[in-house]
Amino acid sequence: MKPLRYFEEFLEEGIVKKQTPDILRARSLMKESEETYFVLKEIITKLGLGDKNANYIIKNSYDVIMELIRAKMILEGFNSSGQGIHEAEVSYLRELDFNETEIEFANQLRYFRNGILYYGKSFDAEYAQKVLDFLEKIYRRLKKTNI
Repeated sequence: MKPLRYFEEFLEEGIVKKQTPDILRARSLMKESEETYFVLKEIITKLGLGDKNANYIIKNSYDVIMELIRAKMILEGFNSSGQGIHEAEVSYLRELDFNETEIEFANQLRYFRNGILYYGKSFDAEYAQKVLDFLEKIYRRLKKTNI
């Protein structure tokens, strides 16, 4: 996995573009992330966390995080499109004052989730628990917004 580039690089390359903030779209993404988060918590409460649902937990945790990042970007007037958008969105965490350890974990999560979706990679409950711990750690920080 290559080191994560800086957000400014994605702006220069046109992967991220400046636009008018879209409050309605940001609200929609926030709502979607809240619903996914709630369902994820319900599943864990009812079924627990095990190797059989580890990939599901990882993918949905990633989706919650990315929807919140996207909402923040859209509120600030940024929109990403094309190849490299997920990397650009993860790099936006630097703009939100997350530390490098958190950013590196989010980037690793992006890479591993891609492996699940496109290469059939499987992860165990131990890694899924780390992802859940990370989600719990950053969820409220990402949700803080004035919309």
